[in-house]
Amino acid sequence: MKLSFSIAGIAEVGVMMVSTTLVTVVMLLIWQTNLFLAILFPLIFGTIELIYMSAVLSKIFEGGWLPLVFASWFLCVMYIWNYGSVLKYQSEVKQKISMDFMHELGSSLGTVRVPGIGLLYNELVQGIPSIFAQFLLDLPAIHSVIVFVCIKYVPVPVVPQEERFLFRRVGPKDYHMFRCVARYGYKDVRKEDHHAFEQLLVDSLEKFLRKEALDVALEINLNQPDLDSISVRSRDESEIQDGDGDGMDELKIPLMRDQRMETSGASTSEASLTLPASVMPVDEDPSLEYELSALREATESGFTYLLGHGDVRAKKNSWFIKKLSINYFYAFMRKNCRGGAATMRVPHMNIIQVGMTYMV
Repeated sequence: MKLSFSIAGIAEVGVMMVSTTLVTVVMLLIWQTNLFLAILFPLIFGTIELIYMSAVLSKIFEGGWLPLVFASWFLCVMYIWNYGSVLKYQSEVKQKISMDFMHELGSSLGTVRVPGIGLLYNELVQGIPSIFAQFLLDLPAIHSVIVFVCIKYVPVPVVPQEERFLFRRVGPKDYHMFRCVARYGYKDVRKEDHHAFEQLLVDSLEKFLRKEALDVALEINLNQPDLDSISVRSRDESEIQDGDGDGMDELKIPLMRDQRMETSGASTSEASLTLPASVMPVDEDPSLEYELSALREATESGFTYLLGHGDVRAKKNSWFIKKLSINYFYAFMRKNCRGGAATMRVPHMNIIQVGMTYMV
């Protein structure tokens, strides 16, 4: 009883003190209450709450210290994990590959392109992760289609299947590289069959290619001088090329926003009716047909999951506390936590891992 009373009492009184502080801030900034009344409010209620807190703290030496020790331990573990994860993400952002370097490599990426789709998992929403350079250095060949997959959780219960993936193109068309943000709600089950995941990804990528071709045709049509009266704009113009922005705007797109002309009587062919006769229909675009055929050929060759095995180490000139936290505590937690491959039902023969050290 004393243990539960102590920890519960501290939590309750702590909530009361936080509420008093926030109400005082609201009185000053929003309600614009008189300064004397705003100061009098925390003095009265804060004094009562401090008396309650002193009564609860007097029970700590009688056994209430044990829950506090456990709570402090878990707090340290969570803080070290978050601290190391943030440093690792910041290191990935600083070391990401520039598009100028990719243009120098050319469409072959400096190696041999073999049939197949490579799914490279990373944490970056924008840009090319540095782990991709390790794959180019360590592997004698790379897949003909590369998809950078980034898994993000959005504050909705369930994300519809048709809105699961958000695509953007990376580099020119002949590179066949795409950015994919896989959005999951907090009630979605991640342990889905990898065949269903792959089929849904390919179908969504085909829809993206068709929509991109339609947007390009509309934009070219708008740039013609005799068609200034048409006011059609692409809503996803930024998806054509992966730029240098922060990449977080796409995650703010409301779900169920884009119906993509799939409602009654609204199809791609109907949308093409709004175009003049001089504009080529999307289904007859030779570049689109080439990309779709290349995608189908790569799908038939199979999927390969490219996973990075990152080792996070503190720099030599870091403080002792940082070296102890990153090199030992955080490394121990990463070693004993379930990896990304454990949450996916992917055969081990379809997984390729490459190691990389992050100096933070």
